[in-house]
Amino acid sequence: MSEFKKEYLYYPGCSLHSSSTAYDDSSREVMAVLGSKLVELDDWNCCGATAYMGIKELTAFTISARNLALAEKKAAEIVAPCSGCFVGLNKTNAYLKEFPDVQKKVNTALAEGGLAYNGNVKVRHILDIFTHDIGFDKIKQFVKKPLKDLKVGCYYGCQIVRPKNDVDDPEYPTTMEKLMEACGATPVDFAMKAFCCGGALMGTEEAIGLRLIKNLFHSAVRNGAKILVTPCPLCQMNLDAYQKRAAKKYKMEFDIPVLYFTQLIGLAFGIEPKKLGIGKEIVSAKEVLKPFI
Repeated sequence: MSEFKKEYLYYPGCSLHSSSTAYDDSSREVMAVLGSKLVELDDWNCCGATAYMGIKELTAFTISARNLALAEKKAAEIVAPCSGCFVGLNKTNAYLKEFPDVQKKVNTALAEGGLAYNGNVKVRHILDIFTHDIGFDKIKQFVKKPLKDLKVGCYYGCQIVRPKNDVDDPEYPTTMEKLMEACGATPVDFAMKAFCCGGALMGTEEAIGLRLIKNLFHSAVRNGAKILVTPCPLCQMNLDAYQKRAAKKYKMEFDIPVLYFTQLIGLAFGIEPKKLGIGKEIVSAKEVLKPFI
């Protein structure tokens, strides 16, 4: 168990300031109840964790390293809720340590802006903060409205636990299930919880992406899930926005709300749903969450 801090240096990334404001809102609200604060990194930029990494890798590393250089002036670690940002920043960290010539080139570019990165920042996902700094017992202490009988499928996605991250087991993660149990919910196990959702394919290989979405929901629904939670903005948007299209294509029926795990924790804490961004989802969670709102 790591030390729970009163403040965490926070990198929201582009998604949490645009399409995924519910994740940002709920993360801040829940941390405030727990007695901590997410302090946003000043002057941050895109993490570079896009297809650009495969086109101009060095430039992408430099973009990412600029955030790490800014963070290095403030703290020994930085928290990223977005799985893509978490992986991108971690990858940059790893490459700069392993390849000194890459670090030299990156720092040459950073020097133009009066910055340098020495490799001293640890990148952490916010799920890691909840499980290793806060802990399940403390979560239980703050629960005011237990999510009794709510059957939750915990969907991790393919990024947060791979390839060399220590957030959870890469093939069979369980930390979100334990968080949901601490909130009084009933997590349901399903085989696809750490498989790709097809989010990165919807713009280029839609047929494959829809098949992955169908497989994921079929696995979750047949195991009893009434709602999914995720720690990844891309997964949330993809599963929320395209599940109807996938259902139509494969002549199936599923109507499963997809929220962020922080939203359900906040609901269990008694935080007003609007403050958690509940209602911003495309597939409404209103009916499923009716007993707790």
